[in-house]
Amino acid sequence: MRRVAHEPGYVLHHYDWSESSIIVEAFTRAHGRVALVAKGAKRPSSNFRSVLLPLQPLSLNWSGDGEIRTLKGAEWGGGEVMPTGDALLSGYYANELLLRLLAREDAHPRLFDAYAALVHVLATDRGEVLHAAALRAFELLLLRETGQLPALDLQTLTLTPVSAQGRYRLLAEAGVRAAHADDDAWLIGAHWQALAEAVQDEAPFVATLHAVAGLPGEARGHLRQQLRELLHYHCGIGTLRTRQLMMDLQALS
Repeated sequence: MRRVAHEPGYVLHHYDWSESSIIVEAFTRAHGRVALVAKGAKRPSSNFRSVLLPLQPLSLNWSGDGEIRTLKGAEWGGGEVMPTGDALLSGYYANELLLRLLAREDAHPRLFDAYAALVHVLATDRGEVLHAAALRAFELLLLRETGQLPALDLQTLTLTPVSAQGRYRLLAEAGVRAAHADDDAWLIGAHWQALAEAVQDEAPFVATLHAVAGLPGEARGHLRQQLRELLHYHCGIGTLRTRQLMMDLQALS
């Protein structure tokens, strides 16, 4: 029987398995997304109840060879407390993207590090601009790690470099192309070039975060719109559940 010990991970989601147990969808550094049954986790005396929380670094132990493994132990990895408010919703949004776009047992250690860095930003910084830039950086790296992000400094159909002052748009089925006159969201080539360089940096999350934060406000908004369209396309849905929840809460307020 395969055993894994002291594996860094995060809880993405959990759902009921039986009257006393739950299935945990976890994102781990060396094993990617895994499904773990936490037996007895709903009992008041279970040690899992206070540990298996989202957006918290964990050390996980499990065993088994099936599609769903058996969780043997979980310990809090230390660090920050759980994000709150809009930052918490942003974290749930990142979790939903991982659940929809990552196959099980497909390791992405660089993406795991980017996710951990995103959680750190959401938990420790209250700046809305930085939170938004961190989310855009994570979205870009998620798309790149899953092979769904075209080269941002090339026009996809012709493979010709973008011009620094030209206007370009990122589309799900066409990649990067010259913006049309009626396009309402685009970035100039210099911005795409900066983002292309950042996602390939040795420290990609930090570099991409700085690249996004350095964009003018209007360009950050255009990037957000284009990435949202691309992510929805690859997720195969019109609106993510967490996105709909955000819009509903904004409408109430």
